[in-house]
Amino acid sequence: MAQEYTHQELEKEVNFLAGYYIPLKESKLEYNGREVLYVSGTSVVESSCCSSAGGCAYAIVPGYVVKWKSKTSDSGLPVTEVEPVTDKTAKREITAAIKETNFVANVDFW
Repeated sequence: MAQEYTHQELEKEVNFLAGYYIPLKESKLEYNGREVLYVSGTSVVESSCCSSAGGCAYAIVPGYVVKWKSKTSDSGLPVTEVEPVTDKTAKREITAAIKETNFVANVDFW
């Protein structure tokens, strides 16, 4: 089932309760004849009630590209239609491919 992914502004700090994250790069990865969209960045926890401060590099995988930047959000950002990756083997292989070319600790899938 396709979902909409609203692209984020790259290199712009996004604050959350305990710190912030910065999406740094959008990439597409070829996998089994399809394109997989992923966003890599860094996150920083500055204050938390249950852990110490720290940070990590991450990648988020919205999914397989169905329609690339096919419309614009109300805030003017491009929107891509994606199909989430659900297969466990595909997730494992995509994670390995992302980690081969990116120094990331976490790869999360929609």
